[in-house]
Amino acid sequence: MADSSIQAVVLDTSKPDRFVIRDVPSPLALANQAVVRVKAISLNRGEVRRSMTAPDGHRPGWDFAGIVEQPAADGSGPKAGSCVVGLLNTGSWSQLVAAPTLAIAPIADNVKFSQAATLPVAGLTALHSLYKGGLMLGKSVLITGATGGTGDFACQLAKLAGAKVVATIRSPDREAFVKSLGVDHVVIGDDPSPAANFGPYQLIIDSVGGPHFGKVLAMLGVGGTHVIFGTTGGAEPTINASKFYSTGGVTLYGLIIFHELQHESPSIGLKKLADLVSAGKLVPHIELETSWRNVAEVAKNLMDRKFAGKAVLTLD
Repeated sequence: MADSSIQAVVLDTSKPDRFVIRDVPSPLALANQAVVRVKAISLNRGEVRRSMTAPDGHRPGWDFAGIVEQPAADGSGPKAGSCVVGLLNTGSWSQLVAAPTLAIAPIADNVKFSQAATLPVAGLTALHSLYKGGLMLGKSVLITGATGGTGDFACQLAKLAGAKVVATIRSPDREAFVKSLGVDHVVIGDDPSPAANFGPYQLIIDSVGGPHFGKVLAMLGVGGTHVIFGTTGGAEPTINASKFYSTGGVTLYGLIIFHELQHESPSIGLKKLADLVSAGKLVPHIELETSWRNVAEVAKNLMDRKFAGKAVLTLD
C-alpha cells in the first residue's frame, strides 16, 4: 500500500467524547478483499450504542462509500478506480478499509458518495424487512417510525413494490416530509391505534416497540408478518397473545441485518439500492452532512435524537 499509516476513528474511554481520530496501521487485504479509499460514512444508532460499552481501541463503523484503490487479488469485485458502497462488521470509520468483495457494490457516476453511504444498514434493513412480506403488489403495509433512516427507505421501497403504505410518526412537523415519500396515510402521535382504520396489514415494519408494539401487532391480517428491528419506544411491550394467535397464520419476526446477510451477501442488496438511487427511484434523505472530524459531536446528537434521518460524515 502507498500509505504505511492512516487515520481512523478509535474509541478512547478516557476521553469525555469517547471517539477520537488517530493514526493506525494501513489495512492489509486478504485475497478476496479490496482496499477502498473511504469518502463518506453514515452513522447508525446501533454502532454508536455498541461503542458505549466497547473497550479502548475499538474501531467503530458499518457504512462506507469510496473508491477502490487496490482491487482484490483473486480477481473478484470491482477494479481499481471504481466507486463503491460497502458494509463492514466494524472499522469503516477510516480513511482506508479492506472490504470483502461480497460486501461492496459499484455505484454509478451520478450517485454521490454521501448518498451511497446511507444505504448499507438503513437501506438493507428496509429491503430485507420487505422481503419478509413476499410479493408486495396490492398489499397493505404499516411502517412505524417512518422518519428514521430505515423507515424512510421502507416507505419508498414499499411504494415502489406496489403496496398501500401507512406510516406512523410522533411529530406533526414531519407529516409533509413523510407524505412526500408517497405513503397513502400518515398517523401522527404516540398512539398508533388510528392506523387500524386502514388495516388489516399483510406486513408491519416496526422500529418503535414499547406501547406501540402490542397495538400494531393486533392489526395484522390473516397470514401477515410483523417485522421488528428496533425498540426506540421501549424494549418490554405487552401483547394480547389471544388476538395474535387467533388471527391465523401470523408471524412475528425479529430482524438483525447482519444475521440476514449470512444468507444473502451485502453486495446483492446494495447493487439493487444503488441502481434505484441512480435511476431516481429511491432518494436518500440526509439530515446532516459534515466532516468526520466532528464524529464525537454527531454521534452524541444522534443518540440524543437531535435530528431525524441519516447523518453522513465526509472524509478529507
